[in-house]
Amino acid sequence: MSKIHFSLAEANALLPTLRKELVELQQLKHKFQYQLKKLNKIKEANHELQTDSKEIFMNESELEFIEMQAQLHAYNIESLGVQLKDIDLGLLDFPSLKDGKEILLCWKQGEPTITHYHGEHEGFSGRKPL
Repeated sequence: MSKIHFSLAEANALLPTLRKELVELQQLKHKFQYQLKKLNKIKEANHELQTDSKEIFMNESELEFIEMQAQLHAYNIESLGVQLKDIDLGLLDFPSLKDGKEILLCWKQGEPTITHYHGEHEGFSGRKPL
């Protein structure tokens, strides 16, 4: 399978869809963290009482379901050929070519369009204006 290379226009055209996927992922991440804290408190209380709890099973099941949902949203992004770099910051990279060299068009959530790029090994801190 050949590597996908995006033009700037193609990458920018995907942003509305990707924004929605990122928001869903971020919400699921927060929900997961909340549910995990809740589960740990329940386990702690049950350990002190030395009892098993249906509540533990239900919370563990909820965590697994949240994880499956998050994996689906991450897959939706990556199946387009886009690289998900950071969920919290909303960082996405789009493989592209500039002067015959491979680059990554770089977008951060909150930016209206893609305005920066960096080399494959430079990362976000190496962003340069297009």
